[in-house]
Amino acid sequence: MVSSEFVRTFTQIARAPDSDLATVALLIARLEYPKLDASPYLDQLDRMGETARQRVAGLLNLADDPQEPIQALNAYLFEEQGFTGNEREYNDLRNSFLNEVLTRRTGIPITLTIIYIEVARRAGMSLQGVNFPGRFLVRFQSRTATGELGSELILDPFHGGAVLSENDCRNLLRKHVGQTAAFDRHLLVGTTKTQILIRMLVNLKQIYLNMRSFPQGRAITELLLALNPSAMAELRDRGLLAYHLNDFSAALRDLESYLRFTSRGEKGADEEHAEIWEHVKTLRRRVASMN
Repeated sequence: MVSSEFVRTFTQIARAPDSDLATVALLIARLEYPKLDASPYLDQLDRMGETARQRVAGLLNLADDPQEPIQALNAYLFEEQGFTGNEREYNDLRNSFLNEVLTRRTGIPITLTIIYIEVARRAGMSLQGVNFPGRFLVRFQSRTATGELGSELILDPFHGGAVLSENDCRNLLRKHVGQTAAFDRHLLVGTTKTQILIRMLVNLKQIYLNMRSFPQGRAITELLLALNPSAMAELRDRGLLAYHLNDFSAALRDLESYLRFTSRGEKGADEEHAEIWEHVKTLRRRVASMN
């Protein structure tokens, strides 16, 4: 199990009011690389940010053409530095850890987005994550020299920071969600630091579960619940994973809480409740026999 000290440290950094994503992303990487030293990777981001600052200098107040600073940033990160989306081995676990993405120069949308945002922040550019269904994106809105908002761009770090039109976004939504998916501009609003971390952790949890790496999957649920204690699906999954790992007391505690706090009557909920209730009855007998 992940230690309570690790969860406390994670929660403190993740909930800090600053916009730093790299530090907490590198802390998450310690689940796989316990002895990881974050300093060299933060130094690497600092160096890239300083170089990017030089490349975009003088281009940030061009409200009528926000593409100029973005083109300069993209040329540096995706052409010169060689960052790219890992389409061939999308589910490679290394794509989900920031240290590996910085070393190998390839990753998935969420980790490439974090690098994109962090380098841009160090270069004086404010980029926001976009929690778009099926593909994490980035939003950039330029400002004039007087601070007024300029034009907005939606960018795809997985494909070299490509600028996406609204029609591109519609097509992307249909590709990942289905042809009948309804597009709404609200899907393109900027997201919060917490939402970015949740998306990153949910992706990582799914990879671990697909690998049947259940201790790691359970650790991820701990972090997800630290970010959002009301996430009932994570409470259920933590209980089921504890059950699978023969931690019967913890499993019983979580699954009883899940039944207590969730409502029945929704589509599929009654069947799930019945299944969880059977687990609870079995767990009560097992826990009683241990006392």
